[in-house]
Amino acid sequence: MTFRGWMVEKTTDNEGAKQQVARLTDIEADVLTAGDTEIETTASSVNYKDALALTGSPGIIKAWPLIAGIDVVGTVRSSDSGRWVPGDHVLLNGAGLGESVNGGLAERALVDGSQLVRVPQKFTPTQAAAIGTAGFTAMLAVLAIERHGVKPGDGPVLVTGSAGGVGSITIATLAHLGYEVVASTGRAETEGDYLSKLGATDVVDRAEFSESGKPLQSQRWAAVADAVGSTTLANVLAQTRYGGIVTACGMAQDADLPASVVPFILRGVTLAGINSVEAPHALREEAWSRLAQTLDPALLDDMTEIYALADAQSIAEQVLAGTVRGRSVIDVTA
Repeated sequence: MTFRGWMVEKTTDNEGAKQQVARLTDIEADVLTAGDTEIETTASSVNYKDALALTGSPGIIKAWPLIAGIDVVGTVRSSDSGRWVPGDHVLLNGAGLGESVNGGLAERALVDGSQLVRVPQKFTPTQAAAIGTAGFTAMLAVLAIERHGVKPGDGPVLVTGSAGGVGSITIATLAHLGYEVVASTGRAETEGDYLSKLGATDVVDRAEFSESGKPLQSQRWAAVADAVGSTTLANVLAQTRYGGIVTACGMAQDADLPASVVPFILRGVTLAGINSVEAPHALREEAWSRLAQTLDPALLDDMTEIYALADAQSIAEQVLAGTVRGRSVIDVTA
């Protein structure tokens, strides 16, 4: 039996140089070897990591060849895990999918059943895929802000990279919880109305944070959810109020951090890393439970575009170009 999916392989060009190539192809079932639960995939999504893998960028794929896709949503076909039965609707984000084990951009997936989460009844499979790793990461950031003790009314919370998937769901979730949310974007003229609809009370230009600044600046933010990194992260750390928290989950600007220890020492600012890949199962369950409580499906639909499996690579190029708003879902059944 074969099934369709995006396979990423290493090849050699005419000059003998190694290159990474992704192609939509028929895949033999025996490729699926790691896992105890087989899933008939309904939907996946195109995240930043997927975009890198599908366009030949190095650093994401750690085993070859590999099916791309760090998200999978679908129906259990069979399971030896003792947790699931055929027909169960399940999902998985990260956990090595599309990096070290075969991922979700295919009609079939074989995964570790102990890591799966049941799709909340509130969401359709497409909506669950729209949330995906982006929404899961967003909720992990929100949980970190809450656990730090920042409450609605304590002051504005800044969300960087706000028009992207993580930023969009972070804004919607924080706004639902009553926080005053400020969105940072480089597309204020075109995305201002969109961000306001999600719940942002103000929109600021990302240029305010993209150039090197003083190690300690005027105190503005009670908390920050950052998906950009580099100079942006350094500047928002310098602007965070005494005792505040900055969560970091991305490196869209760069992976470096040209910052000072001054905000940590003089203002007691906390920098919290958000890792969605290796999150323990209990935290996965908690995050998805909170997403079901706080995220409006209608609002989620407004930030989602749906594409066929064959469109994944072209969407990946748009993700890397920074022209994609919200979430891009791949309907694997289309």
